[in-house]
This record gives sequence, structure tokens and C-alpha cells, in this order.
Amino acid sequence: MITGGTGSFGRAFVKAMLEQTDASRIVIFSRDELKQWEMQQQFENNKRLRFFLGDVRDLQRLNRAMDGVEYVVHAAALKQVPAAEYNPFEAVQTNILGSRNVIDAAIDRSVRRVVALSTDKACTPINLYGATKLVAEKLFVDGNAYAGSQDTRFAVVRYGNVVGSRGSVVGLFRKLASSGKIPITDVRMTRFWITLAQGVQIVFRAMENMCGGEIFIPKIPSMRVVDLARVIAPDATQEEIGIRPGEKLHEELVNIHDAPNTYDLGDYYAIEPNLEWWAGGSLGGTRVAPDFQYTSDTNDQWLSVEQLQDIVKDV
Repeated sequence: MITGGTGSFGRAFVKAMLEQTDASRIVIFSRDELKQWEMQQQFENNKRLRFFLGDVRDLQRLNRAMDGVEYVVHAAALKQVPAAEYNPFEAVQTNILGSRNVIDAAIDRSVRRVVALSTDKACTPINLYGATKLVAEKLFVDGNAYAGSQDTRFAVVRYGNVVGSRGSVVGLFRKLASSGKIPITDVRMTRFWITLAQGVQIVFRAMENMCGGEIFIPKIPSMRVVDLARVIAPDATQEEIGIRPGEKLHEELVNIHDAPNTYDLGDYYAIEPNLEWWAGGSLGGTRVAPDFQYTSDTNDQWLSVEQLQDIVKDV
């Protein structure tokens, strides 16, 4: 089952599940009936799909939807930063209390594995959205202890901005390209950049390898916002307008406080719980340096203008 399954990630995840797995039943749990109908048409009423109308704020409905489910991906969230600042308790109810409901329902229904999606904004958060996602991360990590004797295990995947997802800056820049001016909050700004396909694969990897309690972080490239604007609107003038409230100059995926529990596993990092119930996993890997930080401005992978052009043209 995937919560928030009609979103950008959900559609990509379901497509991959249908193509790459033999899952007999895939439950799409979301609250928008029109988007569910559109998704049904997209997948030509595939008999392996089940569409449940519901909200993660509704524990009873989650319990019903998880009947017979073995794996859950929790992607439902209120994620627009300005909307969360203006409607803070709505974000709390969905991102925090909704996450608690997913955890409770998964344990009560004996779900085997649960992977929750998080964001770079949860690392050292400075806005309400990031703060709610940090709390959600803590809930899912600690859910492994909360499960008690149940075999249900929880893990988190944390990654950066998704190319072409709803609310992406790509759409904004395209909309404004014909105006001749593109607003840039700060010419120094950098961001982590991940495609939907990469996001789906790291979730698959987490489900395969998780012991319970890890935060998985893919190694992904950074990009300069000014380069992205140049790719989308090459003839437009860039106008620096200043950083908005709740916005960072650079994003973080691992901060220095996480470093003592972070392991390098090749194409991704894993932060292990620093909690007494953690018995240690079998992921292996190499512990990173004590002063390690994974930030978008100090990254060793960068997208060139040419690479951004190739990525954006397919969005």
C-alpha cells in the first residue's frame, strides 16, 4: 500500500511495482477521488490495483485499507512550505498525527515493512514543514520499539527536491519564462536534485535491506538554481529577490550531529538509530568521518547546464 498514492511519487512507484514486481495487490490510498479516477485510466484499470479513498488522519480507514497488506510506503504529506506556515496545525495533523496513525495501523495489521518518505528539509529544519517531517522521522524510527513483539519494522528514506514533482520550481520557471524575468532568491543558492525514478529505486533498496530504524539517504547530485533558470529561460533576465522566510541557502541531508551514526554504503548513506534498543544491523558499510556533513553546496556531484537540459526536457 502507498499512502498519498496519486501524487507524483505514487504514480511513479506504482508503475515500477507493476513492471518490476509480481505483487498481487497494490493499494493506492489517497483522499482525492478525481486523481484516483485519472490514475485508474492511466493504468487502464489494471486488476492488480485497488483504490481506497481515505485520509491518513483517519485511523479506522487506515486499518481497513491495510488488511492483508505486507508492505507500506508512506508518501502522504502536506509539503508546500508557505501553506504549512500559514496553516500550521493542518500540517501537524497530516504530517505528524497522520504518521502516528500509519504506524498504529501497520502494527495492528501486522504489516511486515513500512518505509516513510522524508525530505532534506527535515535535516536541521528552519520551517514548519521541515519540523513536522523531522518529528515524523523520529516517530517512524521509534516505531520499531513501539511495535513490541510484533514483527513490523519501520525505516525512512530522506532525499532532496524531486525533478518535476508538484510544486517544483521547474513549473514556476517555465510559467515565467515568457515574461522575460525569472526571480532568483539568491544567486548562490544550491539544491539537491533527484528524479522520480531514483526516488523509487532507493525506496526499493530500503525495503530490501532495512533492519528497522535506519534513515536511508541516496547519493544524488546538486545543482545551482541560476543554472536551472538559465536552462529553462535562456533569454530571460534573472532578478535576485532575496531568500524567503523558512528557506535555506543550501540544503542538508546529513548534518554533523548525525555523522557518528552514519555509514557509507556505496551509492547511499544510512543513519542508524542512536538508541538503546538498536541491536545493530547487517548493512555493513564504512562509518563516515566524525565531522562529516552532506550538504548541497559541498557535494562532490554537480549537474552541468547540459545535464540539466537533458533532465528537464523529459519533465
